[in-house]
Amino acid sequence: MRLRKKPWARPELESVPFFITSPKDYKGKWQKAFNNDNPIYLELGCGKGHFVAVHGANHKDINYVAIDIKDEVLVLGKRNIEREFNKVGRKPEENVRLMAQEISLIEEVFDKDEISKIYINFCNPWPKKKHKKRRLTHGNLLKKYKGFLKKNSEIWFKTDDDELFRESQEYFTQNGFHIKYITYDLHESGFEYNVETEHERMFTEMGIKTKFLIAEYFE
Repeated sequence: MRLRKKPWARPELESVPFFITSPKDYKGKWQKAFNNDNPIYLELGCGKGHFVAVHGANHKDINYVAIDIKDEVLVLGKRNIEREFNKVGRKPEENVRLMAQEISLIEEVFDKDEISKIYINFCNPWPKKKHKKRRLTHGNLLKKYKGFLKKNSEIWFKTDDDELFRESQEYFTQNGFHIKYITYDLHESGFEYNVETEHERMFTEMGIKTKFLIAEYFE
């Protein structure tokens, strides 16, 4: 569904200190952006921001960067982040940064060894053969992620799509990642550290199981 342009979204985003207006300016400087040496976790395609909001509010010793492309979606993420931080009496700027960024150009934003973990939650499966290179787990993008991931870091990947999940396993193993955990039914797996996303809740209500894996970068 195409979102209507909301001219008030960008001004609202730029009104808060945890929104990054010029991501490229921070390449190689993300630790300074947070003013600490805590590990930085990256969510690609954060949508309405519930996932990063819960993580950020409850893990103050980890820094989070959340990316999406549409201001109209990010502004909802901004509000969800503020809401979760208010619950615990903290400010989002302590350890969360939100930004609009084309993920295909992600190498312009991060430098070597800046990121300790990547989250990819329910990304577009791009089922047509001619579009598969756009997948966030495709080898073309995994090679870019490796340019800024620390060694022995992880990618946590969740999806409802069977084909995407199966083919993503091949992408990971072909590009220097080791699949250290995998389940075809996350909610029945006993995995303790899941934070449910908006899409995850919707698919669960439809009876669709969540597939999940952890891929470790060990090259």
